[in-house]
Order: sequence, then C-alpha cells, then structure tokens
Amino acid sequence: MISVKKIKIHSLLPFVMILLFLLSGNSKAQNIVNKEPKATWIWYPGDYEIWLANRMQNRRTDRGTFFPIFWKMDSHYPLMEFQKAFYLENPEKIQIAVEGQYNVKLDGKLAEGSPTEMNIGKGSHILSIKVFNQANVPSIFVKGKTIVSDSSWLLTFEDKEWIDASGKVSDKSGTVYMKADYWNFDTPTELPSQFHLPTKPAYAKSREEKNHSLLLDFGKETFGFLKLCGLKGSGKVNIYYGESKEEALSADSCETLDRLSIHSNTKLDSVMKLSKAFRYVNIRWDKNLSLDSANMLYEYSNVKQRGSFRCSDTLINKIWNVAAYTLHLNTREFFIDGIKRDRWIWSGDAYQSYLMNYYLFFDSPTVERTIFALRGKDPVTSHINTIMDYTFYWFLSIHDFYQYTGNKRIIEQLYPRMKTLMDFCLSRRDKNGFMEGLPGDWIFIDWADGLSKKGAVSFEQLLFCRSLETMANCAKLLNDAVDAEMYSQLAATLKQKIFSVYWSPKYHALVHSAIDGQPTDVVNKYANMFALFFGYLSPQEKQDVKKYVLLNNKIPKITTPYMQFYELESLCDLGEQKYVLQQIKDYWGGMLKLGATTFWEQYDPTQKGAAIYSMYARPFGKSLCHAWGASPIYLLGKYYLGIKPIAPGYSKYLIQPSLGGLKWMEGTVPTPKGQIYLYCNETEMKVDASDGEGVLEFTSKKKPICQEGKIISKGNNNYEMEIVKGVNYKVFYQSR
Repeated sequence: MISVKKIKIHSLLPFVMILLFLLSGNSKAQNIVNKEPKATWIWYPGDYEIWLANRMQNRRTDRGTFFPIFWKMDSHYPLMEFQKAFYLENPEKIQIAVEGQYNVKLDGKLAEGSPTEMNIGKGSHILSIKVFNQANVPSIFVKGKTIVSDSSWLLTFEDKEWIDASGKVSDKSGTVYMKADYWNFDTPTELPSQFHLPTKPAYAKSREEKNHSLLLDFGKETFGFLKLCGLKGSGKVNIYYGESKEEALSADSCETLDRLSIHSNTKLDSVMKLSKAFRYVNIRWDKNLSLDSANMLYEYSNVKQRGSFRCSDTLINKIWNVAAYTLHLNTREFFIDGIKRDRWIWSGDAYQSYLMNYYLFFDSPTVERTIFALRGKDPVTSHINTIMDYTFYWFLSIHDFYQYTGNKRIIEQLYPRMKTLMDFCLSRRDKNGFMEGLPGDWIFIDWADGLSKKGAVSFEQLLFCRSLETMANCAKLLNDAVDAEMYSQLAATLKQKIFSVYWSPKYHALVHSAIDGQPTDVVNKYANMFALFFGYLSPQEKQDVKKYVLLNNKIPKITTPYMQFYELESLCDLGEQKYVLQQIKDYWGGMLKLGATTFWEQYDPTQKGAAIYSMYARPFGKSLCHAWGASPIYLLGKYYLGIKPIAPGYSKYLIQPSLGGLKWMEGTVPTPKGQIYLYCNETEMKVDASDGEGVLEFTSKKKPICQEGKIISKGNNNYEMEIVKGVNYKVFYQSR
C-alpha cells in the first residue's frame, strides 16, 4: 500500500540524504543528465494551487459586497525546507532567490544572513534552504551551471517527513517520494506570488451617450477591467454591468457594479480594481463630474487553441466557434463555472471543462492546477464543494487526465489524498452500502424542478461505483496490488447491488431512488444515461433505455447544458449522431437566436421575455457565459470526428468518423505530442496524425480503396485500417 512514512532525521540528516541520493542512482550521472539544466521556481505539491485558488475565488462580489466561497478553505504550509544532494566535478557559483524569510545550509553548516549567491566546491554536498512565508507560498529559485531548482529537490514541511520531487523512488524503510510542484516561472524575477493573467486594451463596438450617462456595448460577452478616461471634478460615479442590455440598465437588479468617489481638478484615468464579466456597461456620473471616454483591459488566459472543427452546416460551425469562445472565457487561472457570478471552481463544472479542453486547448497545466485546488488538504471534513456528486467527478477526472495525457505524475502525487477522500466516502455508506445525503451534504445532480434528493439516489451510486473503479485503476498504475484488489471488489459488489435494487423490468430502466432500501417508481434520465456510457448495461438494456427513457417524451426533459452534455453523449454512444446533431442545432441554436454570444448556464426554450435571464429568484441571476454550455466542442470532436485515446496519452487511438447528417466535416484533435487531422465526406476520408498508433474504423457500402494503407474487412460492410504517424492517408469509400 502506498504511504508516506516518517523518518527521524536529526544530526544524521546529511548522511541519510547522501544515502538516499546514492540509492537513486549514480550521483555524477544524476547531476549531468541534462547538459543545460533549466531552473524554475519550486514549492510543495499543491500549495501554490491552493493559495492561488483562495486568492481567485474570494474576489467575488455581489453588488459590491464581498461574497466568499461557502466550503472549507485550506492553506499552504508556511514553513518549508528544500534540500538537494549532489556531486560537483568542478566548483560552482549559484544564485538564490526566495519568496519569504530564509536561511541556507551547506553540508549542515548555516550560512551567515540570507545569501543570494554561494560558491560551492568540488565533491559531494547537501544544500538546504528553509523558508517561512505566511502570506505567500514558500518557494525557491536556484540557478548555477549544473545546480538548479527543479523537480529533483526534496522538500518537507516538517523535519520528519520528506517528499522527493524526482519521482517514484523509495528507500529500504518504505518511504515513498513524490514530485514537487512547479509551473512556468523560469526566471528569478518571475515571482509566483505576483502572477496575474495578461490583459490587452479592448473597445466598445457602440455607445449611447446621454446627459451624464454612457451605455457601452462591447459587441459580445467579455471579461476584464473597465477603464474610465479623463475623469475630472467632484462627485460619484456609478457603474452597472450587464451580460444583457436589460441587466446593465437595471441599477437595482444588476448582479455586479462599481461605485467611485472622484475628487480631482485635473483629468485622470481610473481602472477598476476587480475584473468583471459584461457585454454592456452603464456608466452614470454626477453633474459636477466630466468623463471623456471609457474602454477596458481584456483579461485572458494565454492558452493556445489547438483543436478545430468545420463542416457543411453553417449553424453548427457557429455553435462550435461560440462554444470555443465560451470555454476560453471560463479558462482562467483555473477552470471556473461562469465569469459573471460565482467565478468559483466547482468540480462538476470543471470535470466537463477538462473534457472539452482535451479537444480544444489540450492545456494540461490548467487541468492539474484545478484538480489540486479542488482537493485541498487533509483532514477531509466534507465533500468537494460540499456536493456528493462533485466528489465523485473529482475521482473520475484523475483517471481521464491519465488517459488523455499519459502523465501519471498527478496520480503519484495525489494518491494519498485520493485514499483519504475515498475513506471519507466509505465511512458514510448506509446499511445497504449506498451513499445517502447526510447533514451538511448537498446532493446536486442538476438544476431541475421536482427532482427528489431523498434516500439513496441511483445516480449517486453509479458515480460512486465508477470512483471505486478509478481507485482500483490508479492503484494498479502504482503497482499497489492490495489496494487494487480491495477497490475492485468494492466496485463489483456495489454494481451488483445497484442493478438488483434499482433496475426495473417494468420500466425497462433504473429508477431514481430507494427509500429505506425500497425502490421508488420514479424514472428520469440521469442514472440511465450514465449507466449507458459507463458500459454498465447489456445490449438489450441499452436499447430499452434508449426507447423507454432517452427518446421517451413522457420522461422529464433536461433543460441545462450541464446534463445535455451527458444526455447527448449517451445518445452518441448509441449511434444516434443524426438525432443529436439536430438537438445541438435546436438547443444551442436556440440560444443564438436569442442573441447569445456565449452559451448559458440554463436554457429553457419555453421561457420568453425577461424570464430568459432569471435564475435563483433573481431577475439576472442566470450566467450567460457558463463553461458547461460549451459541450459541443467535446461531442463534435469525440463522436463526429470520432477521435479518442484507447491507450494513455494517445499512444494508441481510435478514429470512428460519423457524419450524422453532415455532407462533410474536418477538424484536428490535439494530442500530447501533436495532433490528429481528419477530413470526411460521403465518399472520401483523409487522415494525418503526428504521433501514436491509430485505427480507423468505418462502414462502406462498397469496397473501399486506400493506396497508403491496408484496409481489412470485418464483415457486414465494416472496415478498419491502421494509421501510422507521418503518413497522409486518402480513403475512397461509400458511406450510404
């Protein structure tokens, strides 16, 4: 079983460190693996993410009032010791930069003051830097010719427990070492505590100026800092922000605002302290004030768009582009829910953002930061975000991260915290082995009227089962056979109980809940669609769920993009791409018809007028730029282009194109080391991949032809062909 054991390290510390260093391999070889080692700021795993998340999530205001998160906040360790054992073939001079108060020891000898440079002679050495920083994360930057701060340093928040940044290495006592954290701060002046997203000027597309007021329209949803130019005089300025024009004009009900008091005899510019989401800005000022103009500093995450999609349907193309813009706006220091209201890290929202990200940006660092920030630290006292289902999404996200990226570092780092969170879940099971909501738990599932949360809800049990399977898979990756067997057995037992209690032959579906062990007669889509794409249903059960639940108009409709994501995924899994394509056009196209420039938190086609903006009993409570509204990115990439990894990191992948009623489509799907390109129409396909080993699977009414590869018939008009990187394939076939 993986654990971090404590080691007593007193006066023998230097000798213990040398022993560990020698056990890890040839000391000289370890020092010269990289001819030009790269220095970067390093810190304790997860501490920077937790600190940065605390700073970001507590920026929220409701009409100018501070509005903090309502779940447990953790913090970084304020005292940290960094240590590196090494061998020098030649003397070396190093530079030292530190965030916090610190001291330096070389071979156990304390240096005078807080040196920023140090000369180190030839031979074996141990360099130790101890840092205290209550306000920011203790972190260091060390640079010499061969000695640099990187992922090979040891660090500890107490003298008894060490974490090794070099990876999965252990000594004979069974101590397990993990990777230290770092990001992209690669110069001594790039202080991690000073990080902020970049900005650039942006200007309104139109303006309506009246007596002492100015209404700006930036043309589409945006995010940043409003800038007032040429303010002069004495008086008050009131600024009302709106995702819609109606919201900006509603001084009493808009969600966000700024109020300024100006006293200046000369013209001055004023940039708001907090960034805001808006399309429209309504600025009003007293008669003793004058204002020349206003613009904004657009704030953005500098992620690169690597995925693409185009097709024969212009509406689908617009939907994809708006979805991409929606996700980009909600990709900030972390993946957040929406840019106007919460601007918090919600696990359910983030889980969908990760999946969309894999088909748009493939930005792994933002995924890692978000996963670390959501988990926080031990002890576990509540579910993530206080929501049971959000805890389970967190487990699932880690395994998905490994499948898409092939990088298991996050599993190595987080596995101890995965275990303690799962222990928390296991300790809260009822007498039947199910998870029920206990005091303090929020059973969310979806925003839906009349959705009961009483008893043991089948939807939660399915996510719980999948989380146990994820624990078993992660344990296998870490070669922990005991844990792998334990979690596998727990998952198998739970799955058997789920179907014995919840599956109803009468309704041909899983019922919604069980009260005191007795199943109810309520049937909805949630549990059934998850059971389908989790692969828990037999072929006949899949068809039953499709007929009696997913395509049954008597079953309550889903009205949030959040659960539309999963409903449409389950239908794509059943081969209903043509039906899903029309649903995308109707649902997301419906928002575009109402003037949406980004996709919303909720959309009910039956709502009219001002009701389309209301939510949470507030006239403008609904977020009109919500991350979970961007799901067409994922659906079109995975189920129309049909590209997905079948081995970690796209070392092996599958392409199953489905036009779904389109005449043609083309796109790229990013991978860790490149991309996969596909063009497909009704008679021709083109495939080009820069990495990995792929398999193209397709159907053809006539025998297909490809000069660049060997096509194998699988019977019943089904064919497959191996895809090798660097080859441009052209396949001629007949789709219908």
